[in-house]
Amino acid sequence: MKNTEIPEIYSIKKTSKETLAAWYRLMTIGRAIDEKAPNYLKQAIGWSYHAPYAGHDGIQLAIGQHFEKNKDHIFLYYRDMLTALSCGLTPEEIILNGISKATDPTSGGRHMSNHFAKPDWNIHNVSSLTGNHTLHAVGVARAIKYFGEKAVAISSQGESSMSEGFVYEAINGASREKLPVIFTVQDNGYGISVPKKDQTANRKVANNFSGFKNLRIIHCNGKDVFDSMNAMAEAKRVVLEEGIPVIVQANCVRIHSHSNSDKHELYRSESERSYVQEYDPLAKFRRLLTRYERFTEEELLAIEENSVQEIKKAHKAALKAPDPDAATIFDFVLPEPYQSAKYPDGTHNQTGEKKKLITALNETLKAEFRHNPDTFIWGQDIAHKEKGGVFNVSKGMQQEFGAQRVFNAPIAEDFIVGTANGMSRYNEKIRIVIEGAEFADYFWPAMEQYVDSSHDYWRSNGKFTPNVTIRLASGGYIGGGLYHSQNIEGSLVAIPGVRIVYPSFADDAAGLLRTAMRSRGLTMFMEPKALYQDPRAATVIPDDFEVPFGKARIRKSGNDLTMITYGNTTHMCLEAAENLEKEGFSVEVIDLRSLIPLDKETILNSVKKTNRALVVHEDKVHGGFGGELVSVIMEEAFEWLDSPVKRVGSTFTPVGFHRTFEKAILPDTEKIQRAAKELLVY
Repeated sequence: MKNTEIPEIYSIKKTSKETLAAWYRLMTIGRAIDEKAPNYLKQAIGWSYHAPYAGHDGIQLAIGQHFEKNKDHIFLYYRDMLTALSCGLTPEEIILNGISKATDPTSGGRHMSNHFAKPDWNIHNVSSLTGNHTLHAVGVARAIKYFGEKAVAISSQGESSMSEGFVYEAINGASREKLPVIFTVQDNGYGISVPKKDQTANRKVANNFSGFKNLRIIHCNGKDVFDSMNAMAEAKRVVLEEGIPVIVQANCVRIHSHSNSDKHELYRSESERSYVQEYDPLAKFRRLLTRYERFTEEELLAIEENSVQEIKKAHKAALKAPDPDAATIFDFVLPEPYQSAKYPDGTHNQTGEKKKLITALNETLKAEFRHNPDTFIWGQDIAHKEKGGVFNVSKGMQQEFGAQRVFNAPIAEDFIVGTANGMSRYNEKIRIVIEGAEFADYFWPAMEQYVDSSHDYWRSNGKFTPNVTIRLASGGYIGGGLYHSQNIEGSLVAIPGVRIVYPSFADDAAGLLRTAMRSRGLTMFMEPKALYQDPRAATVIPDDFEVPFGKARIRKSGNDLTMITYGNTTHMCLEAAENLEKEGFSVEVIDLRSLIPLDKETILNSVKKTNRALVVHEDKVHGGFGGELVSVIMEEAFEWLDSPVKRVGSTFTPVGFHRTFEKAILPDTEKIQRAAKELLVY
């Protein structure tokens, strides 16, 4: 779209003097703080990361002025200081963030400076992963559309972030679903020191998306206040009236270095640096105000003096604010989960018909969708006629709950997880279940969003947590080979902020899924797909069964050896224990059910009783979760041990396709029994 096609709502002549004064105040305050920020670092007060925005003034002012707090949702990036001020943050709040005070509304000092947010107003906390919040904007826009609100989601970012694959996924998804999103791209020509020509063949990076259906692209001069204002006004009109997303590409200049750790003198010529100074948007705006006689020189000087005084006052107040308390580091890692009153230990004594694990999952999903009408599920292949996922876990759900609550996602794992994070931001009642990938082995493209989501609660100082359950069909014993039989929990357990559960029986699968879906926070729900239809995993399941996180289950009591396990290998351990029983050995089998949080008490009490421990899991021994379990036992129950602690798991290889490879690589009853015997006779 050409600039001439943008309706002129704002101009130097049409805009009221009161509005122009308010804009000039914001611009002078923002620029003064922008220039003052490096001094805080020099004085060892803080602001160790600062990305100056000078040269982006027009578009940043416009973005903030078109954001309606508590209605619209906005995601700022690290150069958006003036945007934050224009959205309504005070100079004091900006400085509190810069010097990482406990009262910083963004994160209380937990996140890097220059990341501005106010979650109470829907100015969302974002991470440093450039452009990844585009997916969050798309997710919350999906909720805006579903609940029928006349609002928009705004994603603000630099042009270099458009090179990221997840940005493509976000724009593709927004155009496909016709979501109310404005992607604002502030193009200053550089990604740190990398010029735009090394990022894209198009001079205008937004034009890379010109072939997308249901998408409007608007170009504007981001250095010019009025052109930017008109572009944002038109973008918001298109989104609200035409019902399609918009990209606003604003041509800017970066007057200073990328950040205070960058020296642009090393890669920009003196003539270029002088050129961008000449195009200073603030200076241009000031000239317009006097040239068109909207303000006298004296009036502008008075505004500037008031801005100086306002910053001085904000500076003094911010310096007096408390620093973060180191004792709070464990706050907001995970929210408190849903608590079961009827099944506090996650066990039951009911009799009746046994149900398979896959039936347990399907029936629990449906029951929870009936329980909470603001529950949604999406993934690959989960909602097509009679098919419900590659294993039919979600079979029949779209027919009962409709295509707006149960739907397919593109083959884009980052998109699946990122939009779940975003949609859950809309309100606290929303619960989301996603198939993070068709098989756990395919989850790796989503790791950027998984990691980002894992520290949302901690990073936001408890202001936001994604209420999302990620389901993954995991493990081998199906002859699947690479990308269909691997285990990944050993890599995931090192990332704080996510509960990880791994049931072995149908009742635990139902109970853990219900607890996950009713809890606040992020839960990784690992499903041993080899047990979906296995009669060994079938159990009686109470209709309302719930299993608490962090509570293991003793599957078999014993006195001579403790086996600690979960998932597929639980059944092998039980079989090995029964075989050893015939030889006169008494073996206790603990089914962890929950890896994070971990039930250390049950493990340690058992080891103190049996004096021997064998850790068994399907994942690789090398780097597997068993290493953590062994460490816990060695550190906290060493004096009770009568033998070394052994581990049984997969070899340090991929899981091969041919059954011969699978048998050689994966643990089985024979391998477990042999290792147990060695400990029992030690």
